[in-house]
Amino acid sequence: MSDRAVSERALVLAPLGRDAAVATAILAEAGIRSHPVGSIDDLVAAFEGGVGFVLVTEECLATSDNTPLANWLTAQPEWSDLPFILLTTRGGGLERNPSAARYLRLLGNVTFLERPFHPTTLVSVAQSALRGRRRQYDARTRLHELHEGAERYRSLFESIEVGFCIIELIFDSDGRAVDYVFVEANPAFVRQSGHPDPVGKRMRELNALLEDHWFENFGHVARTGEAIRFENEAALRKRWYDVYAFPVSAPGADRVAILFNDITQRRAVEEELRELTTSLEQRVEKATAEREAALVQLHEAHKLEMLGQLTGGVAHDFNNLLTPIAGTLDLLNRRLGANDARSARLIANALESAERAKTLVQRLLGFARRQVLQTRPVDVGALLEGLRDLIASSVGSTIALNIAPAPNLPAGLVDPNQLELALLNLCVNARDAMPKGGTLTITADAVELHDGEVPGVGPGAYLRLAVQDTGTGMDAETLARAIEPFYSTKEIGKGTGLGLSMVHGLASQLGGGFRLSSEPGHGTTAELWLPVTSAKAAKAKPVAAPADDGGNGRKLAILLADDEQIVRTAVADILRDCGHDVREAASGQEALDCLAEARFDVLVTDYKMPGIDGARLAQRVRKEHPGMPVLLITGYSGSTQDQADLPRLAKPFRRPELIRAIEGLFADAG
Repeated sequence: MSDRAVSERALVLAPLGRDAAVATAILAEAGIRSHPVGSIDDLVAAFEGGVGFVLVTEECLATSDNTPLANWLTAQPEWSDLPFILLTTRGGGLERNPSAARYLRLLGNVTFLERPFHPTTLVSVAQSALRGRRRQYDARTRLHELHEGAERYRSLFESIEVGFCIIELIFDSDGRAVDYVFVEANPAFVRQSGHPDPVGKRMRELNALLEDHWFENFGHVARTGEAIRFENEAALRKRWYDVYAFPVSAPGADRVAILFNDITQRRAVEEELRELTTSLEQRVEKATAEREAALVQLHEAHKLEMLGQLTGGVAHDFNNLLTPIAGTLDLLNRRLGANDARSARLIANALESAERAKTLVQRLLGFARRQVLQTRPVDVGALLEGLRDLIASSVGSTIALNIAPAPNLPAGLVDPNQLELALLNLCVNARDAMPKGGTLTITADAVELHDGEVPGVGPGAYLRLAVQDTGTGMDAETLARAIEPFYSTKEIGKGTGLGLSMVHGLASQLGGGFRLSSEPGHGTTAELWLPVTSAKAAKAKPVAAPADDGGNGRKLAILLADDEQIVRTAVADILRDCGHDVREAASGQEALDCLAEARFDVLVTDYKMPGIDGARLAQRVRKEHPGMPVLLITGYSGSTQDQADLPRLAKPFRRPELIRAIEGLFADAG
């Protein structure tokens, strides 16, 4: 039964005589599905299954306790105004049936239909009620979209670290801005301005000493529609602010949005430097360089954070785009590659490009600090030894490799796969910096950091990994930009410019730090600080390659839930090509409906879906279908704490990875 059919059905409450049978027959002939109920309580209970309109008799309402119905109507959603058709015995309107007034108050959206009635009249009234109900459903959809947009705006509004407020200007008779009222203000504004509850209050009530030119600046923005940026002091608090103001469209109101940062510390530093200039020129120059470096670092941190938010979202979308591409290419390769050498070559090239795109997406997520990390206690010394052969083959025979971790290192709390990728990135960069050969040294030791010793890293115990080369080194300008995303000194096509950005993002996401030091002709040292743990590191388990026939001949009934049709189709095709029976669901709710109708061996579900997401769906399955394995496939770049214990396969993936993940469900269960 489709959702549309359920939501447009008619509920008929006519327990006496043949009214219910006659009405349902007439409606059925008109193509309107109806369902009779026996009492007010049954009617209210049936609302849960969806309803287009209600057909009810006057005598039923007159002889029943209508409280449950009244309560339901009062509590119905803002978009809903459930239509009723009331069959009366004495006239349809108030002029012929005065008692109808109380039914009008009870039901609200009611059409009176006097018996006996002609079938055409009933069908016409019913169709009119359904049209009205459909408009309500359309309104529900629009309200849902509006609410989603408002929630996204509110989340950004509440979470950004920049002070943000919206004001409404007050002008005098000469058109000058003399005051303003706060319409909205985010938590960062409250922190930076010192006004604990500004909304609804006038600025002059909160700060009588604010200079008039603040009001003039904001008034100019409201009158002209031109944005303005300035730095100035709030005299009462003796704080300096960097202010950016721009107009906001609001009918009948002069509103301006304001973004600002507290730059008091920076201004104080500048003033201190000016005071020292005459007598301590050398010290001033040194202090100026230090302060400017701090400002540049702060600016870069803000820029990287904004770019991280952008690239994290883009990378998530690319994961969903790459999944059907890689999956479809795998299927084409299996079907065409063996018999057509040209097709095999073209498909292999496309698969190689897809893998390179996958690596690029992983680096984007690493830089953006949006990748899902699977951290655990890791023996970093053993990890380095395990990488020795791979690093040696990657850097080549002209480079001497020296790996020397300190003995008895504490376990690092890291994602070993991402750490290996980061180390390989650093080693490849070192190789490229030593075109004529040299020495690559990798060390690991335990250190205790003090506050401020490493910028951006708090005090405490850490593991320090250092990758040092004897290559060409970098000048100050190159070093300053080295971790910028997409910045590269290599030839076009030789690198993405994301390697160091990814390493920096990984270190920050793990709660550690990253630093580069280099001089031209003296090589480069890359240092990683990683958090430690007292837990014992577990030994890595080898992963067996999956059988290419779909997994040891096991044929499964698989339920696949994903709201992205192209992703769902591609994954389903791979599973069917492996010999499995697959049923597709476009949402979490549709998956639950499928589970209620049939038995499945495995649930494979996307995480980020509207309505019931993958985590909630898995919880329902574990409760209602205990023992059924669940595999989460996700390209989501946000927090996944609510499904951390679920087997997970990151998008994009290829056929062997999907087969291995499916088999792993049963290996874990067995």
